[in-house]
Amino acid sequence: MNLEIKDLWVSIDNEMILKGVNLHVPAGQFHAIMGPNGNGKSTLVKAIAGAPEYTIERGEVLYNGVNVLELEPDERARQGLYLAFQYPVEIPGVTVANFLRLAIQARTGKEVEFMDFYKKLTRALEILDWDESWVNRYLNQGFSGGEKKRNEILQMLMLEPSFALMDETDSGLDIDALKVVAKGVNAMRSANFSALMITHYNRLLEFIVPDMVHIMVDGRIVKSGGKELAVELEANGYEPVKAMAASQPAAAF
Repeated sequence: MNLEIKDLWVSIDNEMILKGVNLHVPAGQFHAIMGPNGNGKSTLVKAIAGAPEYTIERGEVLYNGVNVLELEPDERARQGLYLAFQYPVEIPGVTVANFLRLAIQARTGKEVEFMDFYKKLTRALEILDWDESWVNRYLNQGFSGGEKKRNEILQMLMLEPSFALMDETDSGLDIDALKVVAKGVNAMRSANFSALMITHYNRLLEFIVPDMVHIMVDGRIVKSGGKELAVELEANGYEPVKAMAASQPAAAF
């Protein structure tokens, strides 16, 4: 629930992407990270989740006091971390329902009773305005972009993580799909659930209102504020923030 990033430096292919990120997301809060393309936003959430292509050069990511960077990706998931992908993968031959049952069993280490699973699934589908036919299809195969994103939120509702890392979940969504996805995320809101959302657009934050907005430029957080910061970016673009970041001394590795 409580996530604290301390002086995080991350590289890929010997190129430093994150350059001393410090960020605290308290339990029960939703934070958003915005910023220009190619400045490290997606790298941050993927590194926290344990994507193997990234090298942690320095720093800690403390989740309820445990440095998750020392855990394998599946162990991080069992700790309660969930990554909603920007580009969800297709898995032919595995139905959505079977995938969900297997995922819940892997997360909890317990056999899932069919009736309990079915009741939970029915409720989640109702929240997302989906009928049961969707869960009999192969995972994401033939799904539109919006349907894949809706399925990511279905997985989140079923797995009940305590912290969601959302990597541009709103990308490629029309307004109706965005509202449905936001409805699913907002259904998770509680004192025991937090989220870190990566987005380019204020429109997502109109439906999932963040407690804090952070701006990332050149691999570091350069400005933080309330939701009004996203409105300011919508009006003025990133050039003023880039200029401000250029005037700030960069941390030394």
